[in-house]
Amino acid sequence: MARYLCPMWLALITLLAVVLAAYAGLVVFYWLFQERFIFIRFRVGDRYRFRFRHGLPVEEVYLDAPDGARLHALRFRVEAPRGLLLYYHGNTGSVRRWGRYAHRFTALGYEVLMPDPRGYGKSRGRLSERALMADAQQWYEHAKLAWPEEDIVVYGRSLGSGLATPVAANNRPRMLVLETPFANLYDVATHYLPILPYRLLLRYRFRNDRAIVRVQCPVYIFHGQRDTVVPYASALKLYAAVPAHVQREMFTFPKGLHSDLSRFARFNRLMRRILTGEEAQREA
Repeated sequence: MARYLCPMWLALITLLAVVLAAYAGLVVFYWLFQERFIFIRFRVGDRYRFRFRHGLPVEEVYLDAPDGARLHALRFRVEAPRGLLLYYHGNTGSVRRWGRYAHRFTALGYEVLMPDPRGYGKSRGRLSERALMADAQQWYEHAKLAWPEEDIVVYGRSLGSGLATPVAANNRPRMLVLETPFANLYDVATHYLPILPYRLLLRYRFRNDRAIVRVQCPVYIFHGQRDTVVPYASALKLYAAVPAHVQREMFTFPKGLHSDLSRFARFNRLMRRILTGEEAQREA
């Protein structure tokens, strides 16, 4: 009997060693290449000229970061604007893609300033969470050169919520609008592959749940319950962390996915009401 147990134990030990080695390899692989999973960057040549179907006049804006990085954004202007909307976009693509959404806000009377993070579009520079946060704040400072804070709306879309939320926390904008945001990047990573020790691995944590407790302006959150990219529960956690004395609203779309909220008429009605107050005036 004993001679049969030895090969069995040897096989089990060998299998366990293979599983542990594979797991360790997966951990190392994620540690080395996590930026490629988090930031799906598309670069644009310096000579590229932006054109969009909506035909809005677009101006390119450049800033130099203190560490030597070259930052780029698009500014969409309107006549007699009611304010400026600073739009931090999601993790995939560049303003070449995201610029087509600017007309949603210019139609409501807002100028739009839409920066690309480093490594996206025409923005250049070494990537880190600290650098991204500093860049986001630098764009806010740039916005303040032309607009008082009470006329600046900070808007974060998906990963952009990780920049918009701390900017709103560190300043006093008119409001913070978050579309499909998360409480922290742990929630998103665990949603995709729950077996990895992300609290040890992640170099980019984007702790919106910590930043939101310092926000003093009104907060509006939009999220779909069928979102397969950012879990709805994470947005609920973020909403619950907003200080009780701060004006806040969360709008849930039971059939909403991650990138389709604008197809709902209710989304557009709410956005108009929040940004212009027109619907509220009609109801009063």
